[in-house]
Amino acid sequence: MTTTANATTAAYTTASDIVRNLSLVRDEISATVAKIDEQQMARLASHLSHPGRVFVAGAGRSGLVLRMAAMRLMHLGMNVHVAGDTTTPAISSGDVLLVASGSGTTSGVVKSAETAAKAGARIAAFTTNPDSPLAGLADAVVIIPAAQKTDHGSSVSRQYAGSLFEQALFIATEAIFQSLWDNVATPAEELWLRHANLE
Repeated sequence: MTTTANATTAAYTTASDIVRNLSLVRDEISATVAKIDEQQMARLASHLSHPGRVFVAGAGRSGLVLRMAAMRLMHLGMNVHVAGDTTTPAISSGDVLLVASGSGTTSGVVKSAETAAKAGARIAAFTTNPDSPLAGLADAVVIIPAAQKTDHGSSVSRQYAGSLFEQALFIATEAIFQSLWDNVATPAEELWLRHANLE
């Protein structure tokens, strides 16, 4: 029954549907990213560029975006760890925790930030909510003006759940990586030597 339903849905998806929705997603991302405060981004990037280890913590799709960011920071030669991995050590003073939560209330992410703060680490956060617990804990916060995932009637985005936040988060972390890379001027060939070779 599921197979039939999927086949029926696919049969009614036309090329014009795809074109319309590619435009929707592209335009929403462009408009949202254009509203991100570049000074907030620069402050967050400066925390990542300080000596010390970088830890990343996020849940769901935001967490997946932060894993991609962790990979790029590793390519720059940073000592990066993903919270929850079995080899991740304890965070401590001098380290920075990079976190993301659209609502700023995701329990596991907020708990990670609280733990990091108690250990004396700095916290760099992405969220849609400047009044959230996560924003309140952060030493540097970037507000992404996107709908929260439970804001189903939002006029900010026609996309489902937190898609726009996660898309803009990816663009923001890529821009930070690119900016950090610009300032170290390490050739791409050298960065590539750090890429995983156990694939």
